[in-house]
Amino acid sequence: MEAEYLRIPDERIPRGYRNIKYAFHDVDGTHSLIRNWPPVMSVVLNDVIENGLPDGYDSQENVIRLTKRAGSRKFEETDRFCIESAGLSGLTQMEWAIRRAIQEGKIIVNCNQKNNSFKIEKIWQGEETFEEKDTPEMEEYLSENTPKLFKLYEKVLNAYCRDVNLDKAKKDPESFMVKGSKEFLNFLHEHGVRNYFVTGAVVEEGKGMFEEVEGLGYDMGEGKQVEALIGSSWNHKLPKIDIMKELAAKLNARGEEILVVGDGRSEITAGRDLGAYNIGRLGKGSDRQREILKECGADIIIEDYYDEKLREIFSGQWK
Repeated sequence: MEAEYLRIPDERIPRGYRNIKYAFHDVDGTHSLIRNWPPVMSVVLNDVIENGLPDGYDSQENVIRLTKRAGSRKFEETDRFCIESAGLSGLTQMEWAIRRAIQEGKIIVNCNQKNNSFKIEKIWQGEETFEEKDTPEMEEYLSENTPKLFKLYEKVLNAYCRDVNLDKAKKDPESFMVKGSKEFLNFLHEHGVRNYFVTGAVVEEGKGMFEEVEGLGYDMGEGKQVEALIGSSWNHKLPKIDIMKELAAKLNARGEEILVVGDGRSEITAGRDLGAYNIGRLGKGSDRQREILKECGADIIIEDYYDEKLREIFSGQWK
């Protein structure tokens, strides 16, 4: 006899409902509000497109310069890219800017320009890995500079808002969490669901996103409110889609047993491909983001975890 788990009615499943055993949650923007990353990402990527990557671009002086510019004005292309690329690996976002600078002639490296333009467009569409090979010179340039640029971006983000917000969040966690976040995670955990945080950010114990999750007071560890935090690295691109599919395989989890919660195209697309039930989490407005999540396969989109839609899909179990 099949074990009882948290049920979600779903006519697409032959028996008419899903038994949810696992939940894969994005972190930033889905549960945590510590990182106001779009203004920082936009200014850093725009600067690369306009100026290339001159010697010393990762200097502390450049961190200070970019921090002062962040949020000071709109950048049409990179502002839009931040919306379209939410959820992608940070290394992929850095790669896009470098490829755009090459396209604009701001970075000179031997490459196949047609192939470069093709990959720029594919990244816009949410793709992160490609069968088409770059020239050896291009591969070497990207291998050296995408992690270097990624680290620069993180330094600017820390200086712009992350470090100050983390200090505030440790004193007043609820101000930096989506409403109902902990209660919803507890609800899932109490109903036998194993929660996993999955992020496109780098995960190092005691640092970065790991420090933010701990700072907000999430109870993390095997058998706890959140089983683990799984993410990317500085040097090796780990698309969230691949992380989630590998996690599902490791858990021997069927798609119909998985709940996915996130605000970016990567996790919702991965959930769709896995056959999971997908919940999008977006604040008020966010019109283009809503379009993206619907296109990618979000079953519902909520503003916070007290949203009436959650009570509906959990048949009154979540109050």
